[in-house]
Amino acid sequence: MSMTDFREQDLSGARFDRVSLRGATFTQVFLNDARMHAVDFTGTRIRGALFNESRMRGVELVDVEISGELQNVVVNGVDIAPLVDAELNRRMPERARMRPDDSDGFRAAWAILERLWEGTVARARAFPETTLHRSVDDEWSFIQTLRHLNFASAAWVDRMILGNASPWHPLDLPWDEAPGWDGIPWDREARPSLDEVRTVRRERQAMVRHVMESLTDEQLASRVTRTEPGWPAVESFPVKECLRIVLNEEWEHRLYAERDLTALEKGN
Repeated sequence: MSMTDFREQDLSGARFDRVSLRGATFTQVFLNDARMHAVDFTGTRIRGALFNESRMRGVELVDVEISGELQNVVVNGVDIAPLVDAELNRRMPERARMRPDDSDGFRAAWAILERLWEGTVARARAFPETTLHRSVDDEWSFIQTLRHLNFASAAWVDRMILGNASPWHPLDLPWDEAPGWDGIPWDREARPSLDEVRTVRRERQAMVRHVMESLTDEQLASRVTRTEPGWPAVESFPVKECLRIVLNEEWEHRLYAERDLTALEKGN
């Protein structure tokens, strides 16, 4: 049977009844308000998806792995998000310090992240550089992860807080599902050396460190607006949330990097 491509078509309201979509690929597909009954998701891989306000009834979740942000996720009448959050904090006590409320807390959190990342980079240097370009389970390689963190710091600190409308380096890497913007680099296939990326990384870390060192509680309570072309472009956005986004990106992506380095050590 020949493959059929559906590109840039509006199939809103379409009905699929006794249809096989095995092995199909969905990219930037909108399933808002879709209704699914007696569907089989066995073996499905979903990434960069939004399930906001979804309702699932009579489902079977066996051997399922979920990685993402959980808020108000009710399973069999129990909101599991606080349970997961508490267990992660128990396993990693420093994680609880990644959502500070005052300037001292932000300085302490950033110092923790820089220390942890030093250990992760030292671990990565034990691998051949070609291995640091390898993807594990379709995730970013180690070097791509650092490139993305460079992008996040440039976006949320250099652009949003410091006011640099175009702070980008050619090796910066937005997230895979980003819509793309004029003037913002996005070369996922680039293969820079670790030292090349680390040079930019050190500059961006020093920039964030400087912002943290001079941060006051008054500044933390303020808001910023950036409407110049590019991303982010938002009005009256809290400085605290800009910095929390950076902390979250740094924390989560280090865990991903450590997970993938372990897989590479095992030859996966």
